[in-house]
Amino acid sequence: QVQLVESGGGLVQAGGSLRLSCAASGNIFSFIPMGWYRQAPGKQRELVAEITSGGATNYADSVKGRFTISRDNAKNTVDLQMNSLKPEDTAVYYCNRVPTASSYWGQGTQVTVSS
Repeated sequence: QVQLVESGGGLVQAGGSLRLSCAASGNIFSFIPMGWYRQAPGKQRELVAEITSGGATNYADSVKGRFTISRDNAKNTVDLQMNSLKPEDTAVYYCNRVPTASSYWGQGTQVTVSS
């Protein structure tokens, strides 16, 4: 059983930065691709960044060049560095495997970007 706990969200002005972290329990973490997802009010949850077990990454067009996903398999963590934040980045951010597993969803962490 894998449990995921997200942290690092907060309130930031447009143009600012935040670093989100996802801590995972479970001994299969290092073998599975992971992603950061977000859900804004009234919108569907979307995948914004993903990383394979080997470290290859992919990003949604809306965050490309601004967000960086990384992982530390020894520590069972997946981080999301978010720079040049925009008000439209405001959402609850979640980590999960790619593709998602319903049992992996955590509470998420709120990111609010003020203009």
